[in-house]
Amino acid sequence: MTRLRMPVLQSDLNIMKVSIIVIGDELLLGQVVDTNSGDIARIISSANWQVSHVVTIGDNGEAIRKAVKTALEVSDLVITTGGLGPTKDDITKQVLMEFFGGELRFDDTVLENVKEVCRKRNIEPNELTRQQAMVPSSCEVIQNRVGTAPIMWFEKDGKVLVSLPGVPFEMNEMMRTEVFPRLLRRFGDDVNIEHRFLLIFNVIESEIAARLSCFEESLPPFIHLAYLPMQGYVTLRLDGWHADREFLNGVMDSKRKDIEREFGTNVIWNENRPLAEIALMLLRRNGLTVSTAESCSGGNVAHALTLIPGCSDCFAGGVISYSNEIKKNVLGVSEDSLELYGAVSLPVAEQMVEGVTKRVCHTECGISTTGIAGPGGATATKPVGTVCIAVKTPRRTLVDCYRFPGSRQRIIDRTTNVALIKLIRELKKLEREKKG
Repeated sequence: MTRLRMPVLQSDLNIMKVSIIVIGDELLLGQVVDTNSGDIARIISSANWQVSHVVTIGDNGEAIRKAVKTALEVSDLVITTGGLGPTKDDITKQVLMEFFGGELRFDDTVLENVKEVCRKRNIEPNELTRQQAMVPSSCEVIQNRVGTAPIMWFEKDGKVLVSLPGVPFEMNEMMRTEVFPRLLRRFGDDVNIEHRFLLIFNVIESEIAARLSCFEESLPPFIHLAYLPMQGYVTLRLDGWHADREFLNGVMDSKRKDIEREFGTNVIWNENRPLAEIALMLLRRNGLTVSTAESCSGGNVAHALTLIPGCSDCFAGGVISYSNEIKKNVLGVSEDSLELYGAVSLPVAEQMVEGVTKRVCHTECGISTTGIAGPGGATATKPVGTVCIAVKTPRRTLVDCYRFPGSRQRIIDRTTNVALIKLIRELKKLEREKKG
């Protein structure tokens, strides 16, 4: 008997609409940049929940009141961040009680959590800190393991509002590990949601879209393709939703393979991982180590690698060789090359990677960067954004020169990503050659 698989159209789904309210005068004054709304959106996107709107407001009772009223009218789930501190301008608790009722009460479990957090930070809780234990009786408290402001879960008439701390690392940690899993249990449904990723290098977004236009038109109604341009590459994300998980996974895998065939060697990876993590995975798989010699990127490549837990088994170390003296005396770059070609040149980049791998760190693989990140330092032949990158593996040493557009930070970020991509591609080629 043939089992019919009825597709679940996105329009037929009861897609969760989420409103985000970001609270804090410091945000409106530009003293702090809002990263919380973006982090929340990324976390909930894994469940195919959609952010219906984001609003940023100050520590003003009337503004918070209006924002919450509007959000509850258009969304079943509202997430707020900020306004939960112990100071007088943090008035969110009072406003939320206007919507959900209750009164402020002292919660001993919150106080114990506050004391524990303070103990870990080696600080003594004061009276203001103790005031964090005053919470509305109408909320369920979720203890904040990484901060003193308790998380408050309000629910009324089928609507849920979760009030999170505004400190980004606290919000992110608690949203990922505690709040989002609870929300999934509260709003879960029978629709299976799957994602597939492809990282594409050396093909601009518009060209990718042109080459995939027919592919997108042929996608079934329960699969959607999203484009996420990054510095130096583009991430493609296939989102799928269907009642039959086995069937959905089969279709998603097939569609991802179609894209892989189209872009061939321009596909860097088929998982959504940081470039540094991919590079370290390949190094570890091949029993290799890496070191870095950086000028224009100022240690950013090494920083990206050391952000990945467990990197020490592959990453030996690096040299920030900003001056010509360090290039010469530490890395062994020849003075003749510096005078003849300049610090930003292919010969110097090659000597830098040879020096850090053979002379300093004794690793099989290496990355070097030298360039002009700007805004000054340019010449007629070497404008801002000129960057030379060398990558060394047991297979070969590859040196290339690029012209990266944008600000100083964008040039540094792009240099870092392209350097890691070059290493990834060389390590993949090395693996293929080993396999014959």
